[in-house]
Amino acid sequence: MEALFKIKQSGSSIPREIIAGLTTFFAMSYIIFVNPQILGETGIPQNAVFLATIFASVAGTLVMGLFANVPYAQAPGMGLNAFFTYTVCMGLKFSWQEALAMVFLCGIINILITVTKLRRSIIRSIPPSLQHAIGGGIGIFIAYIGVKNAGLLKFSLDPGTYTVFGPDPATSAAEATSAAVPGLVNFNTPGVLLSLIGLVLLMVLLVVKIKGKPFPAAILVSIIVTTLIGIPLGVTDFHVGKTEGLREAFAALGTTFGAAFGKDGMQHLFGDASRIPLVLMTIFAFSLSDTFDTIGTFIGTGRQSGIFSESDELAMQDSKGFKTKMDKALFADSVATSVGALFGTSNTTTYVESAAGIGAGGRTGFTSVITALMMLLCIPLVSIAGVVPSQATAAALIAVGIMMLSSFREIKWNELGEAIPAFFAGVFMAMAYSISYGIAASFFFYCIVKVCKKQAKDVHPILWVATALFIANFVILALL
Repeated sequence: MEALFKIKQSGSSIPREIIAGLTTFFAMSYIIFVNPQILGETGIPQNAVFLATIFASVAGTLVMGLFANVPYAQAPGMGLNAFFTYTVCMGLKFSWQEALAMVFLCGIINILITVTKLRRSIIRSIPPSLQHAIGGGIGIFIAYIGVKNAGLLKFSLDPGTYTVFGPDPATSAAEATSAAVPGLVNFNTPGVLLSLIGLVLLMVLLVVKIKGKPFPAAILVSIIVTTLIGIPLGVTDFHVGKTEGLREAFAALGTTFGAAFGKDGMQHLFGDASRIPLVLMTIFAFSLSDTFDTIGTFIGTGRQSGIFSESDELAMQDSKGFKTKMDKALFADSVATSVGALFGTSNTTTYVESAAGIGAGGRTGFTSVITALMMLLCIPLVSIAGVVPSQATAAALIAVGIMMLSSFREIKWNELGEAIPAFFAGVFMAMAYSISYGIAASFFFYCIVKVCKKQAKDVHPILWVATALFIANFVILALL
């Protein structure tokens, strides 16, 4: 065990890694149930997507743990699955088989740019101030996810300011304009009350420090206690789930597995020459978002926790092949996307919720192995992940977000030239609910600032190219 994961060398322990793996699993397990609902609107059998989500997550997370030896979990990304469904399939009228083919090609592209060291060059091109801003921004983003999962927010919508995707408003997804106004919910429902109890409990445990090791123990205790309190409140559901549909689910998986290469997938995707430019730009949009989501997550959580040390990042500059942990992690993330498309799901990416497990003390790939094993257990016990309510893990995400805000202290906020791009990387990221969009905005304003200060030569060429690609992506999406 030590020879494979170097747990003691990383300053961790087996119990701590197990706690971290469980924490990451419970923080991200919602995707097992949400992903089939979103992708199911394209016509993909939902029970097939359920299994595809698990298999893609397990495969990607195991590669991350066993090959890269880092505590990150992978699963189909939220936002990328919405882009897959509502933009690519519903908006651009591609079939779900064609969309899967594009996701597979996106993964191949990401593998190529990883093997050719382009991804590592992108990381090195980001200035230190923006890297610190990205770290703090992901902290805000994670905390916002926690607040959202806790059910503490409500949004007021005016008539005519939102669009419903589907025939039934009660069961279909909707998209609102910026007229939506966020607000605090009334504390009069069991779910909200349980969230408050869990949040207060975790903050108290963190302050009093449980036996000298506050964070891992505090998270585990708060999740268990909050889950138990949720029983009399009617929030925690111990229904284990039914397995009689398992055979049907595997049968349905046969229709999605490899569909990306069938006559309705890859073969049909490039059959119409007039659509090829649109196909290429859609693949590019997939790849761009996936790449910068992953890079942002690694920068924001890896440096803060020491998983990716500064020496490890420097070693990437001269290393050949996959010798550093960052090299291996980037390669693992790239492979996972193509594997996910093979099973029948949208882009598989590194989950920002992994920060909850890292905050709980996870430092090695053994954390990822535990998370992957928990994912596998969800196959015969369909509802096992639902036993722990989102209210019980929301507090952990908020606490991790709070701790990550320390990255902001490295930014010179009194210098507007540094503060302006840092704001977009640090705050706009959460507002846009997208790591890649926050990074895109920060790149854009960083370039503007440098041009205005007559320091354009200080901007790395890769940063100029990335900024131009982001702008092109936004323009194309606006014209679709």
